[in-house]
Amino acid sequence: MDFDVIIIGGSYAGLSATLTLGRSTRSVLVIDAGKPCNRQTPHSHNFLTHDGDRPADISAVAKTEVLKYPTVKFVEGKANSAKQIAGGFIVGLEDGQSFTSRKLLLATGLKDTLPNIKGLAACWAISAIHCPYCHGYEVKNEKVALLMNGEHAFEMSKNIQLLNKDLTILTNGKSELTEEQTKKLKSKSINIIEDEVIEFEHQDGYLENVVFKSGEKLALKAIYVKPEIAQHLNFNEQLGFELTDMKTIKVNEQQQTTAKGVYAAGDCTTLFRSLPIITAAGTMAAVMINKELISEDF
Repeated sequence: MDFDVIIIGGSYAGLSATLTLGRSTRSVLVIDAGKPCNRQTPHSHNFLTHDGDRPADISAVAKTEVLKYPTVKFVEGKANSAKQIAGGFIVGLEDGQSFTSRKLLLATGLKDTLPNIKGLAACWAISAIHCPYCHGYEVKNEKVALLMNGEHAFEMSKNIQLLNKDLTILTNGKSELTEEQTKKLKSKSINIIEDEVIEFEHQDGYLENVVFKSGEKLALKAIYVKPEIAQHLNFNEQLGFELTDMKTIKVNEQQQTTAKGVYAAGDCTTLFRSLPIITAAGTMAAVMINKELISEDF
């Protein structure tokens, strides 16, 4: 085998795992396409010692740290195949290269598909946000909205109302909230607008107005959006592990997938996409991979 471990994905979970494995003198190859999902995010928050830092800066420092370990190597490129072979795995890249390893860690993140609304993509991760723990404090006491419907809108409004009293739910069409939920929201002075959203007016990604099909506009500082998510590649089909009902990779407490020798960590395994959580998951995966290798060789 070329390596003890191949890690697909060189962002926070992947780098955290690489650090642990490198310090365990394991030979590690990190394959990274260089397109993390938070590449538009101007500042990271709720991550000890890095609160307010640029995500790209955090990653750059982390990569420098892990490359100090001589058994760690990086390859820039996109993995497009992964197959089980005798004794381990073979991973293929789009450029035709291939590498083998005894164990495999997927830290590939998630692919976000946003509603097809003009201006939304430009605002994503800047003023169109997904997590109150990551971004909520920075827009507290401002006028914000939720681009959501039904049960998810109702539950999220509970979290957001703690930080923002001027809150509106944009259902982008007919409301799917129950009568009881609607009554409760109105009792908390949370507005509900069912008009279709057609545009996000913004300045360099910073939201100014939401434009409705009726022609009306709503001035906002920020808006919470729930994108549709998917795995970047069909590794579950190639390697035979399971996905959850939420389309994340199914793992146990040790970050093991349902396929032997395949581990996963980070956004690809959870919808709670918080840097401290996915970084910890990368460390856990690395510890368990190393433990499995030790058991096989001892």
